[in-house]
Amino acid sequence: MQRLIDRFGRVHDYLRISVTDKCNLRCVYCMPEEGMEFGPEENQLTFEEIAEVVRVLAGLGVRKLRLTGGEPLVRKDLPTLVAMLSSIPGIEDIALTTNGIFFAPKAEKLREAGLTRINISLDSLRADRFSMITRGGDIRKVLQAIDAAFHVGLDPVKLNVVLMKGINDDEIEDFLRMTLERSLNIRFIEYMPIGHNDEGWKHKYVSLQTVFERAEAMGWEVEKAESVRGNGPAENHRLVGAVGTFGLIHPVSDHFCETCNRLRLTADGNIKPCLYWSDEFNVRRAIGNDMAVKELFFKALDIKPETHEMAQALMDDTQSHKPTDRRMSQIGG
Repeated sequence: MQRLIDRFGRVHDYLRISVTDKCNLRCVYCMPEEGMEFGPEENQLTFEEIAEVVRVLAGLGVRKLRLTGGEPLVRKDLPTLVAMLSSIPGIEDIALTTNGIFFAPKAEKLREAGLTRINISLDSLRADRFSMITRGGDIRKVLQAIDAAFHVGLDPVKLNVVLMKGINDDEIEDFLRMTLERSLNIRFIEYMPIGHNDEGWKHKYVSLQTVFERAEAMGWEVEKAESVRGNGPAENHRLVGAVGTFGLIHPVSDHFCETCNRLRLTADGNIKPCLYWSDEFNVRRAIGNDMAVKELFFKALDIKPETHEMAQALMDDTQSHKPTDRRMSQIGG
């Protein structure tokens, strides 16, 4: 079988699919409070178009999918898409990244349609601070989403925490404490300069070495943990004796590019070989022609760089490619 292998020998079996660039929140690290322009709905790939692309890629070895946004659950009838994708031969795993606000009432239908895993964004456990970070989000609905994910049997349930200096880095201990008695995987993520490489980003950046330092200060011992299903780029650890685990995703201080196995499909039909760089290839006009779709994905792989060079951005060093000016919500993360 022909496989999606780039010039550095990395095998790509994972596709992240943004189903919309729209979101019901305005998280401070993702988009500005005002002035964000969203693409017209007619520019979004239809469910049928997404399924056609996935069918072709499944024949090239893609086995794992992740649905993202914006906020994917603002897209109407998302369980329908999940059912379409789960019926494609070769697709083994379908995950969802969501802010959780709309998830609880839809959890059962999504699970029945074939959803296997979930990542829920939760950057603070304090209601007022959560509202500030998300610019109006209700943390109660996110906590209900976590309970609903466990109730319908999604495994694992992961919480994404973007650490920001002076904003939520004083809550590291609180998040770690959540793993002591609950089978959660808390994923601490370094703040990335996606679409806004400015001084504000650099001032909020926190190295994830801080997580180990805080655990040690609490008297907690840390051990390496077994790989969590769908672990991706996270380094997995456990507080000794804890039920759950925590992962560290540090694209800036210690990038994971050498093991990258993912490609991205934006809501408006662009293939992105790398999250950070600006290169894109629009696949929409090729849908219906399997060979043309394959050729575009191989073309994207041919120019995929060895690394994203975010560390150079932190140090103001020269970079070899042009960083994207699209916000994270427009790419799908």
